[in-house]
Amino acid sequence: MKKLKAVLKIIRPVNILITFISVIVGGIIALKTNTISQLLFFAAVAESLTFSAGNIINDIFDLEIDKINRPERVLPKGELSKNTAGIIYLIFVILSIIISYQINTVVFGIIVFTNILLFFYSFIIKKMVLLDNVIVAVVVGSAFILGASAAGNIRAGYIPFVFALLINFGREIVKDMEDIKGDTAQGMRSFPSVFGFKSSKLIILLSSFLLIIITFYPYIYNLYGLIYFLIILIIVNPFLIFILYKLFINDSFENLKKVSLYLKLNMVFGLIAIYLG
Repeated sequence: MKKLKAVLKIIRPVNILITFISVIVGGIIALKTNTISQLLFFAAVAESLTFSAGNIINDIFDLEIDKINRPERVLPKGELSKNTAGIIYLIFVILSIIISYQINTVVFGIIVFTNILLFFYSFIIKKMVLLDNVIVAVVVGSAFILGASAAGNIRAGYIPFVFALLINFGREIVKDMEDIKGDTAQGMRSFPSVFGFKSSKLIILLSSFLLIIITFYPYIYNLYGLIYFLIILIIVNPFLIFILYKLFINDSFENLKKVSLYLKLNMVFGLIAIYLG
């Protein structure tokens, strides 16, 4: 049971659930129906396995950094060994590829490419300032593209992909701000460690306001309906402005952790808006 709990912790179950739902929502948008087909379900499973594998390999490469930044995580605490984590990683990657092969060539290609990209992200890309944040944002947003592809209408995933890309880009910068102590100690170069918190907040502000502007596009062009617009207008965008306020008033680790959590919560509200709209 302890090993099972450790595996659940290392794959980040909340993040994986959001990934699973994102794929489903991408497929529902493409099909314009609430029916979840077998292919769409298995596409969501394949993407969840891929992201789980990505979380594991990232923790393996980040072990020394996490001893400073995230000592409560599974590997620094010794709840799982690196070898065991590596075996689970390989199993997840292989399963995700096998499942995606049964769906269609586009989904298969996305899953294979994402697995490769996540490995190289953990291995080397995360050392490249700003590019690492962009890559993660693109990968997270691609869940909508995957769902739409499984449903046979990839274009339907473009708008939610852009939304997810922008909010996750900002969240990745916030997470780098959280991790600056350990990154600096290990010689890692992140955007906040190179350009400072002031520039980091500015780039988050710009990406967030770009996101707010773009959220009106689907309603103005009759792509999403009134329910979407109301949730965006009353909940998502005001909450995002509140999050930005919280970001600018306090640089403490505790506050940055809350900001990161709030951004994740706002993603859920955004998912609800897209689904209902």
